[in-house]
Amino acid sequence: MILAFDGASIDGSAYRAVLDLARRSPGWLDTVVAAWSAYGLAGFALLMVLGWWRSRRAGAVAAVTALAVPVAVVAAYGVDALLKLLVREDRPCRSLRVRTLEACPAPGDWSFPSNHAAIAVAAAVALLFVSRRLGAVAVVAALAMAASRVWVGVHYPHDVATGMAVGGCVALGLMILVRRRARTLVRLMTATPLRPLLPAS
Repeated sequence: MILAFDGASIDGSAYRAVLDLARRSPGWLDTVVAAWSAYGLAGFALLMVLGWWRSRRAGAVAAVTALAVPVAVVAAYGVDALLKLLVREDRPCRSLRVRTLEACPAPGDWSFPSNHAAIAVAAAVALLFVSRRLGAVAVVAALAMAASRVWVGVHYPHDVATGMAVGGCVALGLMILVRRRARTLVRLMTATPLRPLLPAS
């Protein structure tokens, strides 16, 4: 384990500026942002299911690529969670003792990097390999998710920026590998209980 660096010394002023903006914004905007921050990841799950469903019409290789999207998301989450355990940065809402839109997570629920940002960006990058249209929607949604985590007060800006980098890099590397080995993966899947997830040949 390594002790966390002091996040406030990196971009604590930017974090406070965002919170100040949130406090001065209309109540409806805060409500929308808080709802997206809390429940928005479900939207990425829906995009993944939609991507797989549409890909089945394009053949087995496209379906395998779409099925790799949640795998990329889980892998990105795993790397991000490992970094959390190594760095162990306290949440800014706990270190700076500020009033936030979202309840401050309990001690031990570390801040760096942001899991939400990593998951959202991993899903967006991976979906670009499935559909440019769905991927573009997911990119916009991922940026909104990352920003919302600072807005509600549970992350520093550097937490979400690093989470985005982790999610993007992991997903990009895995999806490139899947694209190169897609036909092999199709052959392997046809001999497993996952065969019904592929289109009929």
